[in-house]
Amino acid sequence: MRHTDFRERMAEEFGRLRAEMLAEDHVMSELGGRTVDEALEAGFSPKQVWLALCNTFEVPASRR
Repeated sequence: MRHTDFRERMAEEFGRLRAEMLAEDHVMSELGGRTVDEALEAGFSPKQVWLALCNTFEVPASRR
């Protein structure tokens, strides 16, 4: 998954504004206590981060 695809999926699932807020502010234990942006900067793949978001926010399998 490319970064642009990841950002688009986030916007589709959470809405553009909420997706931006989640990426900047929501710390997830599954990402080692990092936010989305921090995890991506630390080298996590967009797919890893997407799956962590899906698990955290219980996104149905059909939209993962």
